[in-house]
Amino acid sequence: MATRLGDIIDVLDAAYPPGLAESWDSVGLVCGDPSEQVESVTVAVDATAAVLAQVPDRGLLLAHHPLLLRGFNSVSADTAKGALIHSMIRTGRALFTAHTNADRASPGVSDALAAALGLQVCDVLVPAPTGPLLDKWVVFVPAADAGAVRAAMFGAGAGQIGDYAQWSWTVPGTGQFLPLDGAAPAIGTVGSVEKVSEDRVEMVAPPARRAAVLAALRAAHPYEEPAFDIIALQTPTGDVGLGRIAELPGPEPLSAFVDRVRAGLPATSWGVRASGDPTAPVSRVAVCGGAGDSLLATAARAGVQAYVTADLRHHPADEHRRVSDVALVDVAHWASEFPWCAQAAGLLRSHFGAALPVTVSDVRTDPWNVEGSGR
Repeated sequence: MATRLGDIIDVLDAAYPPGLAESWDSVGLVCGDPSEQVESVTVAVDATAAVLAQVPDRGLLLAHHPLLLRGFNSVSADTAKGALIHSMIRTGRALFTAHTNADRASPGVSDALAAALGLQVCDVLVPAPTGPLLDKWVVFVPAADAGAVRAAMFGAGAGQIGDYAQWSWTVPGTGQFLPLDGAAPAIGTVGSVEKVSEDRVEMVAPPARRAAVLAALRAAHPYEEPAFDIIALQTPTGDVGLGRIAELPGPEPLSAFVDRVRAGLPATSWGVRASGDPTAPVSRVAVCGGAGDSLLATAARAGVQAYVTADLRHHPADEHRRVSDVALVDVAHWASEFPWCAQAAGLLRSHFGAALPVTVSDVRTDPWNVEGSGR
């Protein structure tokens, strides 16, 4: 049986929205024709030659790490990555990547990591905004001129909320001002306090439209110096973002928690290493699949006793332990993200059932493959 590649992409994009990806990232379809059929899906952390050998002809390889992340000016078949691309195209195989969008999605990479460790996710470590950035504009204008000011600001890009345009809120009040020497007031006289019936007009606009909205406001407003506020709004957050905060079934010493991590993840030559008091109780932890030392300060403020992530470097870890009691548990990058493969495979199986065979590659693509012996 076969399934149209475009239908699989629709499911993956819904689960791991491309808009969640970092601006520097490369996600989505790398090679393949969305209109063509694929006969299977293989899920892996990395697209390597060994992994690709497990992908049947006319199959899709769903990889977490991008094959072509940084700039390329050639995919010549005599290069390692070019050879993979050529091989896939010749045999009707496709490649799709879900990277930082899968890191931020819910459920995503860190949810899979928490589940592998037997943890219950309760929050997002670094929540991502769920809507566009907006300014709130508050303008004070004589009632008779409020309509013209609103129309001018709408025309400059303000007043849009989702699928609704020309949104505003107006409430009447009383404005007061004292024109000083040098002023040329539209209402009142220099040296005399003036009170005017005014409307308070509110609307929102994207920050990128500030200059245009301000110019429109000033052009339409009757006052020499209009009174207005520009307030940068906090964008609501939801259940998407980097990392997760999770709870253990019950408190356990750090040493036992480290054993839990070791048992829950595939073995690697990197292993599992920790920094902290082995006897300190752990009941609430932060987790972040992949390299997570950029979130050390966030984890230190998260009200957790331990932070599980990968690729911790000496100096950031040393600086962290000087200022925080949050224990660090460091694992191999590949191992921290491998649980996502089963999550993604389950997603596709639930949508397509027996019509689309889905497997998780058993190739360990962790680049560290030799363990030292002795001291």
